[in-house]
Amino acid sequence: MATDTRMHGPSRSRQLRTALVVDDEQRIAEAVAMNLELEGFQVLTASGGEEALRKMTEEIPEVIILDVMMPDMDGFEVLRQIREVSNTPVLMLTVRGDEGDKVRGLDLGADDYVTKPFSPKELVSRVKAVLRRAEMPSPVPKTEIRVDDDLTIDFNRRKVIVRGTEVHLRPTEFRLLYHLVSNAGQVLTHETLLRRVWGYEYRDEDHYLWLYITYLRRKLEEDPKHPRYIIGERGIGYRFRDLDER
Repeated sequence: MATDTRMHGPSRSRQLRTALVVDDEQRIAEAVAMNLELEGFQVLTASGGEEALRKMTEEIPEVIILDVMMPDMDGFEVLRQIREVSNTPVLMLTVRGDEGDKVRGLDLGADDYVTKPFSPKELVSRVKAVLRRAEMPSPVPKTEIRVDDDLTIDFNRRKVIVRGTEVHLRPTEFRLLYHLVSNAGQVLTHETLLRRVWGYEYRDEDHYLWLYITYLRRKLEEDPKHPRYIIGERGIGYRFRDLDER
């Protein structure tokens, strides 16, 4: 598919958000591009993984919509290579409702996924939500919080130190940790965390929360199966340990 931009005029283009749509099915790529353009996006397209990686480097899009099933390089490998060099938000498209594919994509650093067939309205809504999360700065309650001898969190510098070593958190993991720590000692329901971290559209997507809680526990807890920082309240939600506990 040769067409990269359909909105003309240099002054207008500079104001548009740029999306890269990667799909080897031309019909789907065109439909996705058209609906994003109607919402004010400048759209680039790629029909394969190599082309997508090249355009990502040359054009620096603000969001990438990436198909999983492609002939030259599957979406997981493309995502893996993207994450080696960039934190650009990535929304994956999959024809399967396989939870394994979804978990694999999120594990590799995808920000969201949509299962084919999808409605254009849903896709655009998800793209906007992903961008909101990427652009939303975390409020800073304190410069540094020393939870105990093993865990220190610096919200201002976006650093987490676990047992003397800095641990890298993805933007979504950091936002989730912020909301938990800011309400330390209080139980936040599943719906509350989903709305605050992912957005209103995700209030019923419990699997996102479960997965990212798992990621955080792996990075913060000495024994993730017996957590002492992030405590689950069965059927209700999660709470971060009271900061006064010793």
